[in-house]
Amino acid sequence: MKLKDTQAQNAFRYSWLVSRIYKYIKPFMFRAILSVLVAIPVGMLDGVVALALRPYIDNVVNKNPLVIHGWVCPFDIAPFIPFGIVMFAGLQGVLKYVNAYLTAWVSQKITMAVKKDLFKKLVEMDTRFFDDNSSGITLTRFVSDPDTASKGIVEKLKDLFTNGFGALALVCVMLYSSWRLAVVGVVVLCVAILPVLLIRKKIKSVSNETMVVGGNLTTNFNETYQGNKVMCAYGLQQRQISIFNARLQDSFDLTMSLTKRVGWMSPIMYLIASFGIAFVLWYGTSLILNGTMTMGALTSFVTSLLLLYKPIKSFGNTLTDLQTVFVAMGRVFELFDLQPEIKDADDAIELDEVKDGVCFNDVSFEYVQGHSVLKHINLNVRKNETIAIVGNSGGGKTTLVNLIPRFYDVNSGMLMIDGTDVRKIKLESLRSHIAVVFQDNFLFSGTIRENILLGNPKATEEELKQVVELAHLGEFLDSLPDGIDTQIGERGTSLSGGQRQRVAIARAMIKNTPIVILDEATSALDNQSEEIVQKALDNLMQNKTVFVIAHRLSTIKNANRIALINDGELVELGTHEELMQIENGQYRHLYEMQFRKQDAVEA
Repeated sequence: MKLKDTQAQNAFRYSWLVSRIYKYIKPFMFRAILSVLVAIPVGMLDGVVALALRPYIDNVVNKNPLVIHGWVCPFDIAPFIPFGIVMFAGLQGVLKYVNAYLTAWVSQKITMAVKKDLFKKLVEMDTRFFDDNSSGITLTRFVSDPDTASKGIVEKLKDLFTNGFGALALVCVMLYSSWRLAVVGVVVLCVAILPVLLIRKKIKSVSNETMVVGGNLTTNFNETYQGNKVMCAYGLQQRQISIFNARLQDSFDLTMSLTKRVGWMSPIMYLIASFGIAFVLWYGTSLILNGTMTMGALTSFVTSLLLLYKPIKSFGNTLTDLQTVFVAMGRVFELFDLQPEIKDADDAIELDEVKDGVCFNDVSFEYVQGHSVLKHINLNVRKNETIAIVGNSGGGKTTLVNLIPRFYDVNSGMLMIDGTDVRKIKLESLRSHIAVVFQDNFLFSGTIRENILLGNPKATEEELKQVVELAHLGEFLDSLPDGIDTQIGERGTSLSGGQRQRVAIARAMIKNTPIVILDEATSALDNQSEEIVQKALDNLMQNKTVFVIAHRLSTIKNANRIALINDGELVELGTHEELMQIENGQYRHLYEMQFRKQDAVEA
C-alpha cells in the first residue's frame, strides 16, 4: 500500500470515526467529561456582562427601579454590579485554567496511546511496505497525523462546548431582553455560519495533498542528511536546494489555496452580521419609542448580539478545524486497518530445530507483477552445508536469500525448511533460527555492547566475551576509552566499515542460529579490513547452514557447493572444481574474468 495515494475515505463518517477513537478516550473518560463540563460554565459566563448591562442602564443610569417579572427590587444594586462582574470574571479565569489543563492532559494521554499502537503497527509491517513508502510520508502518517487527530479531537470538542454554551447563554440574554429581536439575531447568525459547511470537501482534499507534500519535505531532509557524502562528492547541493524549494512552494500554494477558501468566510460573516445589527438597532429603537422595550434591555441585547459574533465565528473556525481533525483521524485509522502481506498462517507451527536443511522447490518471485526476478529455482541445501551464490549483478542473488526469513513470500513454488513450507512456520520462530549479516549493516544508537546483545539480550557476560574474541573485536575494543560500552552514535557512524561489520558479525554470532545468511558481507571493505572480517565470518560459519553471497575467492572456493544465478535462473550448481570443468561454463568464465587477478596477487 502506497500511503501517498490514500484519501481518507472515511473522513465524513463522523460516528464511525468517533466510535474508533472512543477506545482511546475511554480510559480517561472521567477527565475528558470533566473537561467538557468545565467548558460549559466557561462559555455561559460570557453572558454575565451582557446581562448585567440591563439593570445597570435602567437602574443606575436612568434611575429606574429594577423590575424583574413584576417584582421591584427594594435596594440600589449599583454598588454590587462592578464587584459582581469582577467576581464572575475571576471565576471564569479559574475555570479556563482548569479546562485548559484537563484538555491538555487528556489530549496528550490519548495521543500517547494512539502513537504506541501505531508504532506497534509500523514494526509489524513487512519489507514491501517500507519499499513502497518513503521515510517522509511514513513519518508524517505515523507521527504528525496522530498529533492532529488525537490532540485535536478533545481540544475542538472543548471549543465546541465552550462556544456553543457561550452562544446559548448570550441567546438566552437576548431572549430575556426581547424575543422579537432575538429571532432576528439568531436567524442572521445561522445564515452567517452556512459557508463553513460548503468547504468540507476542499479541506479534505487540501489536507491529503499537504500530507504528501509534508512527507516529501521530510524525505528531502532525510536524503540530504543520510546522503551528505554523495551530495558533496557529486556537487548535488544545488539540486537538493532546488527540490526543497519546489516542495516548499507546493506547501505554500496548498496553504494559500485553503486560505483563499476559508479567509472569505470572516468578511461575509461580518457583512451578514452587520445587516442583522443594523436591523436590530432600527427595530429596537421603534420598540423603545412605543414603550415595549427599555434602553437597558436594548443595550443588553445589542451587547449580547455583538458578543455572540465571537463564539459564532469561533464555532465556524472550530468546525473547519474539526473537519481537518476528522481527515487526519480517517488517515490514522487507515493505518490501523493495514494488514502486512507477511504474517502468520492460522495453523502456523513452531520450528524447534533445523534437522535437514533448506529446500527451494520450483520457486518463482516478482516484485512487480509481470517482471520475474526468480524463475523456477530448485535448490536443496543440506544441514551444515555452505553454499555460495554468485552471478551477475541484479540477477536475483539477494532476493533468493531474502525469501528464507520471509522478508518476501514466493509467488509460486515452495520454500521449505525440514520439509515444512516456511509460510506454515510462525514468523518469530522462523526468524529466531536465522542470522543475517548484510553488506551495509545497520547499527542502532547506543553502545557496542547493546548492539551486540540485540542478537540475544539474555546472553551471559561469558558468551559476550566469547563472541567478541571470535569476531576479532578484542584489539579494537581495547583501544577505546570505554571499551565495549563506547557510544557509537547514530547508525554507528563513529566506527569504520570493518568495525561495523565485525560488530554485526558478533551480533549474529551471539544469536547462535542454525542458519546464517551472508549478503556481500565483505564487498565494501578494503583488503586489510576484509581479511579480518573474513576470519570473523569463518568463525561464524562453523557448524551452520550458510548462504554466502560474496565476491571473495576463498569464501567461494571453500564453499561446499556454488550456485550460479543469472537473470533469475539457477544456471549452474556444483563444487568449485566441478564447475571449473564445464567447458564454456558461466562460472568458469566469471572466475577467469573476476578472480584470476586476485589469484595472481595472492600468489
